[in-house]
Amino acid sequence: MDNKFPPRKVPSFCSFRYGLSLLLHVCNVLIMSQRMCVSLTMVVMVNRTDPHGLPNTSTEELLDNIKNPVYNWSPEIQGIIFSSIFYGSVIFQIPAGYLSGIYSVKKMVGSTLFVSSLINLFIPLAAQVGETLVIVCRVAQGVAQGTVAAAQQVIWIKWAPPLERGRLTSISISGFMLGPFITLIATGFICKSLGWPMVFYILGACGCTLSLLWFVLFYDEPKDHPCMSISEKEYITSFHVQQVSSSEYSLPIKDMLKSLPLWAICMCIFALFWSSTIILFYTPTFINSKLHVNINENGLLSALPHLFAWIFGILAGQMADFLLSRNIFSILNIRKLFIMLGLLLPALFCVCLLYLSSSFYGTIIFLILACATGSFTMVTVIVNTLEIAPRYCGFLNGFILVIGTIAGIISSTLTGIILNQDPESSWFKIFFLIAGINVIGVIFYLIFAKAEIQDWAKEKQHTRL
Repeated sequence: MDNKFPPRKVPSFCSFRYGLSLLLHVCNVLIMSQRMCVSLTMVVMVNRTDPHGLPNTSTEELLDNIKNPVYNWSPEIQGIIFSSIFYGSVIFQIPAGYLSGIYSVKKMVGSTLFVSSLINLFIPLAAQVGETLVIVCRVAQGVAQGTVAAAQQVIWIKWAPPLERGRLTSISISGFMLGPFITLIATGFICKSLGWPMVFYILGACGCTLSLLWFVLFYDEPKDHPCMSISEKEYITSFHVQQVSSSEYSLPIKDMLKSLPLWAICMCIFALFWSSTIILFYTPTFINSKLHVNINENGLLSALPHLFAWIFGILAGQMADFLLSRNIFSILNIRKLFIMLGLLLPALFCVCLLYLSSSFYGTIIFLILACATGSFTMVTVIVNTLEIAPRYCGFLNGFILVIGTIAGIISSTLTGIILNQDPESSWFKIFFLIAGINVIGVIFYLIFAKAEIQDWAKEKQHTRL
């Protein structure tokens, strides 16, 4: 039976599968850093309030202008540059998820990580040509990064034993949470000391190097890896003996669209991306409006929620697999528990930000908790697709990531409109909207979620000869 686990377990701490999870973790850190760095370098890239190029400009200012070229981009152009990477992600995440179930994930992840990093190296040159080329580069970069995000989840079908899926997935996915922290901390320092182009050069060079390392260290099949121990290969493959890899398969689109367990996952990913995108882009604005700190303190305070989100994300995977291995709860109840924690707690802390954050420390604590507790959902939304449809999880992960990306685009745009039109009560509307969407996502998931393979996702035995 599928639910019988081999009695012999290979120690996980120094195993290759955990090394693979850490490698993916670093990949995701770099992807997120490349995505976010432009939002911080833009402060230095755009024209300053003082007239540019005055005849009495000092030598120090001239050297600074050489190190930090300045462009006359309007707020509208800046907004398009910020959001253009999301349009690239939306375009290709579903095809990438589908193709990852057919072609080599090693080649897909490695090559698109290299392309994203190569584009990052050319963005300073593109900025000299004009904002249109920067936007084109960001869209192309979004296509590459969307492919990395969608394709990597297929890896755990073959590499993760069922009792370790939560922790392996949470370790790799938490890289998306650590990336903003590192970016917010390091970008300002690099811009000041080396110039903003060096931010793109450093992240691009690191990504190119990592992509080459990926091609060396990763293999699509555990059994083909030359560096793994035989005992670990046997341990991993013993869980997947019944899986049939097929180079071609038809997608049951109609059954997918009618699947309420799948839409339950989509509702949760929509709520997660809605709130996390607002926190990602508007935390500095919120801190500035409430605490009135200087730019250096704002950067540090804005980075702290992402650091704790990274810590909570890793802990969530450990907790989920511990509960599963001890048979404390069923798989479905564990998924529901972490969805409740990951959506209801942020909703609660968002409301606390409005009514209980009169002090400096109160605001920071509730802001950290609102961001960090959302990480509990990651142990469910990604792993749950492996459980209800392992055969199509690549395509489904691409689909739910598109749903999440659309939520992020809508939430960031709507938040900007609310802040622009109603500055007095804007944060009340923004945070109550987050809380409401999270509660709806929890209710829908509690009613319709499943944790077993659905009929439309099962292998059709009668089609074999």
